[in-house]
Amino acid sequence: MNVILVSNRFAKARSLTLTGTHVLVAGMLALVLFVAAVLSAQYAIVRWQPGAISNELKVWLASAQEAEQLKQQTYLRQSLDAMAMRLGQMQAQLQRLDGLGARLAKLSGMKPQEFSFERLPAQGGPLIPVSDQSEQKEVSLESMQLQLNSLGVLLGDRSDKLVALETLLQQDKLDKKMLPSTAPVTVAWYSSNFGWRSDPFTGQSALHEGVDYMVPMGTPIYASAGGVVVYAATHPQYGNMVEIDHGNDVITRYAHASKLLVEVGEVVRRGHEIARVGSTGRSTGNHLHFEVRYKGTAQNPVRFLQKAEKAAS
Repeated sequence: MNVILVSNRFAKARSLTLTGTHVLVAGMLALVLFVAAVLSAQYAIVRWQPGAISNELKVWLASAQEAEQLKQQTYLRQSLDAMAMRLGQMQAQLQRLDGLGARLAKLSGMKPQEFSFERLPAQGGPLIPVSDQSEQKEVSLESMQLQLNSLGVLLGDRSDKLVALETLLQQDKLDKKMLPSTAPVTVAWYSSNFGWRSDPFTGQSALHEGVDYMVPMGTPIYASAGGVVVYAATHPQYGNMVEIDHGNDVITRYAHASKLLVEVGEVVRRGHEIARVGSTGRSTGNHLHFEVRYKGTAQNPVRFLQKAEKAAS
């Protein structure tokens, strides 16, 4: 297409040659300008003449707003439900920790009034507001959820560690109960201590592998610690004897009894009456011969009783 331009300012006529590309670009530019003009007019109508909005457009805008509000409410409700569930789990964990704390305080020998797990910890102090408002962080659902998750993990970790500590304390308490730390008779004095002495029958020097308690016949004999009865019969030298296995290679013997009150295989607790004092076997009179053996070797029973007295004091 050739376009001829004629003007008084030009000495001669000028011509322009327009190709198909030029025509296409010009058409697209005109279309863009037309669409922009229509949108501008529509915006002006909506912005400055609200009454001119059609009912269909009003309905569409209202439904869009309602759908957005419903979406936000659903998200908020789901977030609150998740936080409430997490809060319930944390409350259960706190109750478990309170129970663990009370048991640990009891196991460690603390007084109940020293640790009260039923009351909130006392807090206080002066109010020092933040001078820089930019340092104050806004609380959001996402930040609260993150804090709850972090606190839940921390509570779980503390709970596991307290359970492990409770197990160790219980094991330690059980081990102490299984050690022969209680005197087998209530009122007595040593008529013969542990160690070398003159044998009462031969007069020769001999090792006395226990202690002798001189008490009247029929005096109750109690288990020095908890364990299992592994021997309850008459021995050629010990007479009527009870032997208790306390575990960890520790065994106690109670000899020269007049009467046995337990049988082999019976589980006894500390302070359980197992026999009565007598003078059976290789004995010169009514007394209790008490031994403590560790891995088959005789130990001085007095040392165990002294450790128990020091621990109790």
